[in-house]
Amino acid sequence: MNYDYFVIAGYFLLVVGIGIVFKKLAKHSTSDYFRGGGRMLWWMVGSAAFMAQFSAWTFTGAAGKAFNDGFAISLVFFGNTFAYLCGWAYFSHRFRQMRVDTPTEGIKRRFGKHNELFYSWAIIVFSIINAGVWLNALGVFTSAFFEADISLTIMATGLTVLFVSVISGAWGVVASDFMQTLIVAIVAVACAIVALVEVGGPVELVTGFPSGFVMGPNMNYGLILFCTFVFFLAKQLVTVMNLNDSYRFLTAKDTDNARKAALLAAVLMGVGSIVFFIPPWATAILYPDATAAYSELGGKATDSVYLTFTQKFMPVGTVGLLVAGLFAATMSSMDSALNKTAGIFVRSVYQPFMTRLKRKTDDKSQLRVGRLVSFVNGILVIFVAQYFMSLQDLSLFDLMMSVTTMIQMPLLIPLMLGMIIKKTPSWAPWVTVGLGLSVSWLVANVFTADVFAAWIGIEDLTRREASELNVILTIAAHVFITAAFFCATTFLYREERDQHREETERFFVDLETPVVSDEEQSEFDREQRSKLGIMVIIMGSAMLLMTLIPNPLWGRLLFVLCALTILFIGASLKKSAGQSTRSVVADAH
Repeated sequence: MNYDYFVIAGYFLLVVGIGIVFKKLAKHSTSDYFRGGGRMLWWMVGSAAFMAQFSAWTFTGAAGKAFNDGFAISLVFFGNTFAYLCGWAYFSHRFRQMRVDTPTEGIKRRFGKHNELFYSWAIIVFSIINAGVWLNALGVFTSAFFEADISLTIMATGLTVLFVSVISGAWGVVASDFMQTLIVAIVAVACAIVALVEVGGPVELVTGFPSGFVMGPNMNYGLILFCTFVFFLAKQLVTVMNLNDSYRFLTAKDTDNARKAALLAAVLMGVGSIVFFIPPWATAILYPDATAAYSELGGKATDSVYLTFTQKFMPVGTVGLLVAGLFAATMSSMDSALNKTAGIFVRSVYQPFMTRLKRKTDDKSQLRVGRLVSFVNGILVIFVAQYFMSLQDLSLFDLMMSVTTMIQMPLLIPLMLGMIIKKTPSWAPWVTVGLGLSVSWLVANVFTADVFAAWIGIEDLTRREASELNVILTIAAHVFITAAFFCATTFLYREERDQHREETERFFVDLETPVVSDEEQSEFDREQRSKLGIMVIIMGSAMLLMTLIPNPLWGRLLFVLCALTILFIGASLKKSAGQSTRSVVADAH
């Protein structure tokens, strides 16, 4: 009997249940649907922010990188930690204080309606591409596990994401993100503990790693690794803390909750930067031929090392939890993207278009359009993922790096710097994007890593060094050319020509004005704690049933500990909901 299939089926039922339970909270208005009415608690928002930077790619492409190159992969995730710390210090609460429902409404307030329309279409297209990468990563992993057709796997996952996103909007998306954070954390910690025991402890993990744990194989120039880390800090700051990705914090109930959410995401990502990759690091020592287990994946065989570790060293049923975690991570990224792009289309494309036609639109019609857009975008994501599956020779790590450095950075640089620099001409954002895309093309096709290496007198770059150097050059070019160009446009700014000046001034005043929750918030707080508490208790109870699966005693005890942890969290949420109710009653009297 394959118990893993029962675990996965149970997870899908849980996800569907979340969509149904939280549907009620999304029916009041488009603001409720697109950002939960800005009434969510910090631990929900923080877990959603964390999961937004986490997908099946972490367990596949990133795990393959860890298996091959050791500690270097953690540098990428430390960049996320740094970005969220910057969010806690400066960005997150200012995003909430924009007082908008969608990211492009914030862009409109900062840069004007023409830039709003430009970015609306650009963000929608890029979000579909990015979600296609995530879904592709999931397809690689699950097709190997199920020995099923990849196309069928991608379609089934995509349709499940559509269900949650379409019927429950931001409430269902963020609630499922919180549940998925628990699943991912439980799986990662359990696998990390077993991996350390199997390998003989953290010292053996570091000293026993093939070709050196810090540098890894095929890396002769330590300066390249150092520069990779430094420039990734800049890259992740741009790609995480910008007006487009502000939607994570628009859902927070007030200024303080937005800041707490960013700090929670930073802590989770900081711990995860190590914990996530202990199993693939251990696999490189314990089972160096792990890629042979799924040789049919060809060049992407290393992307299956997490699955190989789980099958070989973890108790029966854990693979089901891992696959559920992969679904959780990918679905979290996808449903957030679908919900965000639906809000962007309705508020920044559909509604202005209907206004120009002098036709009024109410919340009910906008909700219908939003759900339709989510559905259409979900179908497009499935097709994009199918296309990426055809790129057999391109690893998932390289695919993700190409998308984020060549397309995402030039698109988002104005949206990050625009939160800091006030006086820029109206044309600065879209001209900067055009310049940035040209810079990406030049680095990819003209000023390549090989050309740069020859220029500084290096002729023996390994394939890994060339790949790392190409990423460094792309990021550096955007920092020193694209970002510098946007900053330099301040010298061409003319206040008397700025028709958007007054709104820009109001925007920056709002950025410094705290948001305080209203008297109705306590009821929303109670519902969040109560509903999620029940769902978490159900998940913990289901995990407790996994102790019935035939396993060694240590395997059963592992499931007991995981289940008790989840049940404790669920019970704590229910208890806090009861305390919140009593507090409201006392205040009323």
